[in-house]
Amino acid sequence: MYRDYDKTVDFSELKGKTLVSVDNEGEQIVFTTIEGEKFRQIYYGDCCASCTVEEVHGDLNDLVGTPILMAEEVSNRDPEPEERARRDKEKEIALANDEYYSDYKYESETWTFYKLATIKGSVTIRWYGSSNGYYSESPTFEKIIEKSVYE
Repeated sequence: MYRDYDKTVDFSELKGKTLVSVDNEGEQIVFTTIEGEKFRQIYYGDCCASCTVEEVHGDLNDLVGTPILMAEEVSNRDPEPEERARRDKEKEIALANDEYYSDYKYESETWTFYKLATIKGSVTIRWYGSSNGYYSESPTFEKIIEKSVYE
């Protein structure tokens, strides 16, 4: 058997499924359903980017044994309004003084929150990604398809 990991799916696909395990393996989180389906969150790194699990709020065991009632992804790709205003002012001053200014002066950051809930409790998994602005900063959610080597 080998694994084919390139089946990206929407995180909401977990809604309504019953999990038998959730394994935080550091570099990835693997979700296994009662039907034997496996899904995982993982970041495929690039040269100038990183993305890691920063926090897990709640108990992953609360997601096991009862149907998932909520499975949603929320992401913050843009700076907060105050930070955007500060950067805009800095750009305005630089351009007024005929100085060089690049929007890529600041590294890009993305926080991706994965929110899950069952009747037993809720869990939020927070991933943090950063790059120079040219690379992906978010994890991939994918279905793991196991195939026979004879297929």
